[in-house]
Amino acid sequence: MKIQLGVMFGGNSTEHEISIISAVQAMLSLDREKYDVIPLYITKDSHFFTGEALFEIKNYRDIPKLIAKCTEVTLVREGDVAGIYKFPPKAFGKNRLGHIDIAFPIVHGTNTEDGVLAGYIEMLGLPYVGCDVASSALGMDKFAMKAIFREYGIPVLDSKLYTTTDYLDIDALMAKIEDAFSYPVIVKPVNLGSSIGISVAADRDALKKSLDTAFSFAEVVLVERAITNLREINCSVLGDRFGAEASECEEPITEDEMLSFEDKYIAGAKDGGAKGMASVKRKIPAPISDEMRTEIREMAVKAFRALGCSGVSRIDFMIDCDENKLYLNEINTIPGSLSFYLWEPLGVKYTELLDRMIDLAMKRQRARNNLTFSFESNVLSGISLGGAKGTKR
Repeated sequence: MKIQLGVMFGGNSTEHEISIISAVQAMLSLDREKYDVIPLYITKDSHFFTGEALFEIKNYRDIPKLIAKCTEVTLVREGDVAGIYKFPPKAFGKNRLGHIDIAFPIVHGTNTEDGVLAGYIEMLGLPYVGCDVASSALGMDKFAMKAIFREYGIPVLDSKLYTTTDYLDIDALMAKIEDAFSYPVIVKPVNLGSSIGISVAADRDALKKSLDTAFSFAEVVLVERAITNLREINCSVLGDRFGAEASECEEPITEDEMLSFEDKYIAGAKDGGAKGMASVKRKIPAPISDEMRTEIREMAVKAFRALGCSGVSRIDFMIDCDENKLYLNEINTIPGSLSFYLWEPLGVKYTELLDRMIDLAMKRQRARNNLTFSFESNVLSGISLGGAKGTKR
């Protein structure tokens, strides 16, 4: 009997469209002998839709027209599965359309990849592919992840956090930043991906523009020194906190100071259609020494396990060529295109990669089934609140 696999994508995120590309790529690569693939597209206002039209990337050029061909649904927990029901339900006729055995979230950015969708799936009681709530949230928060990496002895750049309260007095904020760092600095929303809202500032005027941009996307912003003579090296990791392995390394190619959103997605779309991160200009394997390759791959696995990740992640590194120092930049818990292009050089085809991710989801669910999450007690049997006094003394 085939596994009923629900692929969830889209959502209320600045990376909504990138999620669509990644999800469609994956759905077309899944082994249909093993899985009945059920697309579950989440609109930007968080409505779920399913339908055959969701398998075709060209249909997303007109979202209203696309969802008019689809059926709006809601998911209901039914023991070990989640039932798929028409929403709103019809007074007559069949409302239950099927069920999901396993969820496969392929989402990017805040309100989705940051643990929000993982938490929803956990409430449904479903096994699901990828990081759990905690590792998803930590992986999205650039400052929190750095704190954990630092605790594990993984080299990261020093950084400072600033909030919208600091932004109320931007001159004072810029003075604080100038006291902490020398120019150039890099300014980032603390919880966004795909290089959205990130920019480099070489002087005070540029810093003001960078802060305006970053605070338009997030209430909390991270600032760190910018490496001026930089090489970016990325590596993917597959596994879980108990065991993981690293992919081949890549060096993305950009003519700018950093790999931008346009580098990652727009240029590739112009050149060859909707290929997501798979279309970025890159060198695979990265032209680095064997020693550096080994160090990066080992550090990537260490970082992945430190956060308790599962499935496939991509870890991005920076080499400061002036100081010949390696730093871990960030982790992407659900990377664009699921980083399949980093596994193919090692002989792991995309279909096999997806199978292994699903196997990891089932492994985690089996382990959780052996844990105790609740127990019976009689604490409520003798409780009488007597108004709104509560039980605390």
